[in-house]
Amino acid sequence: MASSDNPNVNISNNTQITTIQGVPSVTQQLQDKSAGVPLSDFVLQLEDYAPTIPDSVTAYYLNRAGFETSDPRIIRLISLAAQKFVSDIANDALQHCKMKASAGQSSKKQGKDKKFTLTMEDLTPAMAEYGINVKKPCYFI
Repeated sequence: MASSDNPNVNISNNTQITTIQGVPSVTQQLQDKSAGVPLSDFVLQLEDYAPTIPDSVTAYYLNRAGFETSDPRIIRLISLAAQKFVSDIANDALQHCKMKASAGQSSKKQGKDKKFTLTMEDLTPAMAEYGINVKKPCYFI
């Protein structure tokens, strides 16, 4: 996909960076700050970064998994990795939803105002690409 096909996708150095409604992604923000900077400097920049997933939530799940650290930069680095993972899955689910909508739509409403809803039918194949098998229950209580 070329960057001219979708105005929300920028491709630089064979890396796809997705922006949502013109807002730069976390990866792009950190790449702008750390272009050509060693990993040690990148970890130092994490001190000023506030990830979407709070440090306390990440620390809780790391402790439950048996990982202990007193360095908040490591916790933020793992939070950033988890945020990217969730973002990639959500983006893949959105692409599934768009493909399904365009395949089932002949010449109905075609515009920028189209809103998409995240459903299990879109999320399941996106998560399967990452090795996560999701099965919804046969019944709901």
